[in-house]
Amino acid sequence: MFTLCHSPPTTPGKAIASTAVADTDFDILVIGAGQAGLSAGYHLRKLGLVPERDFRIVDHAPGPGGAWQFRWPSLTLTTVNRVHDLPGMSFAETLPAGSESARAASAVPHYYELYEKRFDLRVQRQVTVKVVCDRTADGQSCAGRGEVLQVETEGAGTLRTRGLINGTGTWEHPFIPRYPGAETFAGRQLHTRDYRTADEFVGKHVVIVGGGISAVQLLDEISLVTSTTWVTRSEPRWRETPFAEQDGRDAVALVEERVRAGLPPGSVVSVTGLPLDGRLRAARERGVLRRLPMFERIEPDGVRWADGGFQAADVILWATGFRSSLDHLAPLRLRGPGGGITMTGRLATQVAVDPRIHLIGYGPSASTIGANRAGRAAARELTGYLGLSSDRR
Repeated sequence: MFTLCHSPPTTPGKAIASTAVADTDFDILVIGAGQAGLSAGYHLRKLGLVPERDFRIVDHAPGPGGAWQFRWPSLTLTTVNRVHDLPGMSFAETLPAGSESARAASAVPHYYELYEKRFDLRVQRQVTVKVVCDRTADGQSCAGRGEVLQVETEGAGTLRTRGLINGTGTWEHPFIPRYPGAETFAGRQLHTRDYRTADEFVGKHVVIVGGGISAVQLLDEISLVTSTTWVTRSEPRWRETPFAEQDGRDAVALVEERVRAGLPPGSVVSVTGLPLDGRLRAARERGVLRRLPMFERIEPDGVRWADGGFQAADVILWATGFRSSLDHLAPLRLRGPGGGITMTGRLATQVAVDPRIHLIGYGPSASTIGANRAGRAAARELTGYLGLSSDRR
């Protein structure tokens, strides 16, 4: 479900077509101050645009850090995959000595806070974008593409902009697949997004669903304090060798191919495989990584497979990933018949049917390193499309 656009009042019988010059609050609005949004803001500044005059960054969270500020406490700089530097400032320079075991939920937001201050990005916080609509230059509803994008928010009222860089990521849109009987389960169900600590599951049997990196990390952690069952839709692909730069490029290329064809983005793990680090090797030796296929249905006291097999359970942890948080863009009709959004541009950040809109942190730019490059591409391409020449700046 998405929020409907609010239509301005019109005089009956009066045409809404307009030849007025569009009056906007900003040339560009950046939604989201995670890695992708901050990268876009940095590159907009490099191109000569001024925050709060030419562009604005808004973010729904109470403080800096993007989704990192909400990560579970046990995720540290040692256990996290990697934190890539934002452009123009390294993460390492913000870390004190001996901080390898620091919580990612504290260290990364601190880095983002210092970054925002150094480059004077002036992020406006606790602003939730509810819906984005097309409008004519004088603010009237229109059937097709309008001269102005009207952005309705909680926290900043209604904003009018000529172009949009959307960096809302996926954290606000956790995905839990539907299984028969889920509503009858008497125990607890939660998503990775809601996970805090393994200690809350002591003495309970936990079924962990999912084949991604977060799934195996939490499986390892929870298995140290209680009994677990691991289920996935397909057989996990383990990676014995270190993750190489070329592997990342190959994964990004396949996802980019999909979004350029208008298909929903695929899973990066399906290309790269799951890396076996020291902790996961130890978990394998303990027998924790024995995987079972997906169950067929959920019952009040556990899960049951198609062959009649049953596993009693107190908790089902859905480590089943996220979907892009794009509901606020639904009125713009960006999606094709297959549910995907056809992307174009140098790094596939530009929406093909509406070049005023760039999606960063979507598809091939969903990774932290991809988000940096996407922010640069989006800033350059959108300023060019809008005709924001150096003379105007």
